Amino acid sequence: MKLSTMSNLQGKTLFITGASRGIGKAIGIRAARDGANVVVVAKTDKPHPRLQGTVHSSVEEINAAGGNGLACVADIRSEEQTQAAIDRALETFGGIDIVVNNASAIQLTGTLDTEMKRFDLMHSVNVRGTYQTSKLCLPHLIKAENPHILNLSPPLNMHPKWFAGHAAYTMSKYGMSMCVLGMSEEFREQGVAVNALWPRTAIDTAAIRNLLGGEDATRRCRKPEIVADAAHAILTRNSRECTGNFFIDDEVLADEGVTDFDQYAVTPGAELLPDFFL
Repeated sequence: MKLSTMSNLQGKTLFITGASRGIGKAIGIRAARDGANVVVVAKTDKPHPRLQGTVHSSVEEINAAGGNGLACVADIRSEEQTQAAIDRALETFGGIDIVVNNASAIQLTGTLDTEMKRFDLMHSVNVRGTYQTSKLCLPHLIKAENPHILNLSPPLNMHPKWFAGHAAYTMSKYGMSMCVLGMSEEFREQGVAVNALWPRTAIDTAAIRNLLGGEDATRRCRKPEIVADAAHAILTRNSRECTGNFFIDDEVLADEGVTDFDQYAVTPGAELLPDFFL
């Protein structure tokens, strides 16, 4: 059955965490091309020596793409800062239609090599931050037309191979996916869609460049735009017909009729790095 869709995201307000760079920013820019309002929520207020982008530079790109950006400096581990960002979004745009839980912390280390402060960081950002942002936005989403929550998290698979080597990180990302499992059913009757989206391959982000392989790995990645285009396809679907799914980016786009995936490759024709959880 073909799901019914909206034509685009014009006039919709998206609240995107971790949107100062990478996938979060790309999702915001794609929505901006429709004329959406995009609330850029991230910690980076001033340029970082190793990480490109701030909430302000992201808003500039969103505005240039045709959207209306709002920069909100906030740490989603803090309930007060998250609520303050939501309040600014409501004051500026009058409501929230879509939440994208993209902000995430990563460290791919084994149990003996994972410091508890890193464990706490991953669980505070990935699980608590996603749960808290969703919880605080839900009273407003329930009032919206075609509301969506989209978590950037993997499909749940309890095979030990997905835990061995980085149990702490997997637990935290699966926590985000469990939010999808629970909230999609909890808010089904209110018409709030809650879904997960995950990339088939490694994506060219700061995590790849700085932590997981550098330039060689980057050449074997896809661009963040593939996730952004897939997110756009999901977020324009009827929220009452499309909830509780664990989507993979290229499968979503194939369903939309996309056949040329080389357009998303950093190096067309290169052998792509598979993602950790697929």
